[in-house]
Amino acid sequence: MPNPLVLTKLHIPEVRRGLVPRPRLVDGRARTSPPRLTLVSAPPGFGKTTLLASWADAARTAGRAVAWVSLEGTEQQPTAFWSYVVSALDGAAPGVGAGALALLRSANPPVEAVLTLVLNELSARLEEVDLVLDDYHLADGPAIADDVAFLLLHLPPHVHLVISTRADPALPLARLRARGELAEVRAAGLRFTIEEVAAYLNGVAGLDLTTSDIAALEARTEGWIAALQLAALSLTDREDVAGFIGGFAGDDRYLVDYLVEEVIGRQSADVRRFLLETSILEGLSGSLCDAVTQQDDGRAMLEHLDRSNLFVVPLDGTRHWYRYHHLFAEVLRTHLATEAPDRVADLHRRAARWYAVDAEPVLAVRHAVAAGDVELAADIMERSAIGLLRQRQEATVRGWVDVLPADLVRRRPVLAVGFIGSLMSLGDLRTVPGRLDELEQVLAEPPADLVVLEEHELARVPGAMETYRAALALVGGDAAGTVAHADLAIARAAPGDDLTVAAAAALSGLASWAGGDLESAHRAYSLAVTGLERAGNISDVLGCSITLGDLRVTQGRLDDAERTYREALRLASVHEVDGPLRGEADMLTGLSQVALERGEIAAATAYLDQVAALGEGLGLPQHPYRWRVARARLAEADGDLSGAVTLLEEAERVYVGDFSPDVCPVAAQRARVLVRQGRVDEARDWARARQLTADDDLTYVREFEHLTLARILLHQKDGDGTARAAAVGLLDRLRVAAEEGGRTGTLIEILAVQALALHVPGRRHLQPALDTLSRALRQAEPRGYARVFVGEGAPMADLLAAIVERDPTWRYPRRLLDALTGAGPEPRREGLVDRLSSRELDVLRLLASDLSGPAIASELYVSLNTMRTHTKNVYAKLGVNERRAAVTRARELGLL
Repeated sequence: MPNPLVLTKLHIPEVRRGLVPRPRLVDGRARTSPPRLTLVSAPPGFGKTTLLASWADAARTAGRAVAWVSLEGTEQQPTAFWSYVVSALDGAAPGVGAGALALLRSANPPVEAVLTLVLNELSARLEEVDLVLDDYHLADGPAIADDVAFLLLHLPPHVHLVISTRADPALPLARLRARGELAEVRAAGLRFTIEEVAAYLNGVAGLDLTTSDIAALEARTEGWIAALQLAALSLTDREDVAGFIGGFAGDDRYLVDYLVEEVIGRQSADVRRFLLETSILEGLSGSLCDAVTQQDDGRAMLEHLDRSNLFVVPLDGTRHWYRYHHLFAEVLRTHLATEAPDRVADLHRRAARWYAVDAEPVLAVRHAVAAGDVELAADIMERSAIGLLRQRQEATVRGWVDVLPADLVRRRPVLAVGFIGSLMSLGDLRTVPGRLDELEQVLAEPPADLVVLEEHELARVPGAMETYRAALALVGGDAAGTVAHADLAIARAAPGDDLTVAAAAALSGLASWAGGDLESAHRAYSLAVTGLERAGNISDVLGCSITLGDLRVTQGRLDDAERTYREALRLASVHEVDGPLRGEADMLTGLSQVALERGEIAAATAYLDQVAALGEGLGLPQHPYRWRVARARLAEADGDLSGAVTLLEEAERVYVGDFSPDVCPVAAQRARVLVRQGRVDEARDWARARQLTADDDLTYVREFEHLTLARILLHQKDGDGTARAAAVGLLDRLRVAAEEGGRTGTLIEILAVQALALHVPGRRHLQPALDTLSRALRQAEPRGYARVFVGEGAPMADLLAAIVERDPTWRYPRRLLDALTGAGPEPRREGLVDRLSSRELDVLRLLASDLSGPAIASELYVSLNTMRTHTKNVYAKLGVNERRAAVTRARELGLL
């Protein structure tokens, strides 16, 4: 999960009064639609940010939305970078980032999946959006560049990227330039012209220089705006203007050094001291400056600097926070290091203590480390690490692991276990076993210089250690070891440490789940839910409820699954404060799947409509893919197989397992739909890629895949019946495994498919198939199953008809047969290539309206790509190739 955002980085800088008008740079862009990328690349001090702020002001005046991010070096980490970018876009176009932000909160979020969600949402919008990334060079690097390129190359036409940077980024600039999709503004274009130099010096600065003086300054500065600003400050109230202008020359570096000396040297002693001492700060507020300078004039001094144009930039509308111009701050720090190197550490130490009190541990640690005070840094880390981990800010704590000396961490068991927790959460396990062994030795024989800031945190260390050992065992495939260490964690947990108990129970549950012992898994997860509820972690309760519901569905206990989801929703409603909690969307998705298993299509659709109304932002990390899978299953039930495949492909792109065993892979679900489409060879290619064979040793984790393989083999045409025989044998072994594991839901499906496998069209001997199907029906009837039979189509209808004929009094197969017959294909309309699904009919009706493509997608709560897929299917089935022809043809056929 990313750190809390510094919201001032998302504020568009004010366009200062008294700026030199630059219509050659501003007006043209405001009048035309910008290209895909606008790159402003120049050295420091050329007015890049000022130009971008003017563009943003003009864009908003023209009715375009603007998303702004002021980047810093802290955004070199992908999760931090994309959290700012997505938040900015969500602020400019509300709603586009909800699902992506939810995904970014997960551990190791898949950035391409995040961007896919954002791009789909942006594509469904009509408004023009400019995304501005200021000071991009501070965040640029290999971890960022590829994903920025992906975003850039997939931007919809009405979204434009604007980047300011000191160095050209690693983006496909040549390709964009060749396509005419790149606008470039470089140092030569940013330099002040002679007219702009005159307007600044004599107009804005009020210097009343002669034409020759202006020309001399323009020649010496070459239109460099920062140098001109520094020169203007140096010239204020100076009598020998011509002598000053004639007295300096040389390259930019010497010019800046000279002018800064003039600016700093001409300030009062108090202002000079304030500038140097506060130059260590990235942000400036009155109280922070007071703490660092040990004075009480911080706010007044900042207001004075602002009025005097002394290179301070307001960061918010109330002028509470400022920063120095980057170039100016760099020079100030250089002078501070030269003039007072012995004061630098104390200044950083004061800043660290202020930030620690202000609950900003990241900045506090940064200044403590800069002060060289590792004990202070360790104190701050120890007091905040556990809390940050509970807020899922593992990346922050992981960033501290390599900062402190190993012997210092060894003396601090609370800090050591916090570091271990961050490494575990991010999957960096290499050093964890050694760290745990070392920590165990320290606890057994505490050194004389042991440091513990809070005794109650020390009490939770033994339980946490066993929890991490359980996690290591789980990763290593040691299920027995996982359960054993989890039991020890629960036994050693400090009184009231509900989170440790919950984490250990969940790990035990994962081990049992992956091994197919679903009842033990359910007991363990139920214990985890109890602990999480006591701790007040309600969203995590909902996360565990997803697993509890899945387990009950696999066990064939649909009523229990429904109760699980409803109880979680009830609990969430009790704890709602400002609206629904994250995870409520997941519960509704679960209810939709229970309804679908019962054949209640309308109810399943209604639940997913509620999910769409809530938005993806109210889902947990798995929600983006689970919601798409649920919609795909509904599309399949509706006969829209192409739409189902499209949704499943989207689900694969946004898949997040969130540590759960992948017992129902999306790719396997897609293979099943491919079989129904007649694309058996493609499904077979999937099975080969997964190295699946009918003779494999069976495991619960791959049970769904092997059942999918059996379906593929039944549809494979080999001429001699070898594939069918292999499927029958595989199904029989799967049946035994499911029976022994108490997986009744899976068993019902296996028996249904086995009945189809035993029924060879053209053969009259139906008894084995009917006996097998009867067994499936006996298991399914009291549990309310329907979809597992109805979804098999005509072959199942034949068998159900035979069952009904054999026992006319049995009402359950009769209802299934009626439902199956009613769900079958409608009689084709004359002239219609293929029947339209209900979703395609929805699209067709909206195509006949005045709505644009993005508006239709929004109306249907689907991405623009999904809407386009439906539209292509409509065109193909109507035998047309464009919208107007489709509407005309539909009217001829009576579809509208």
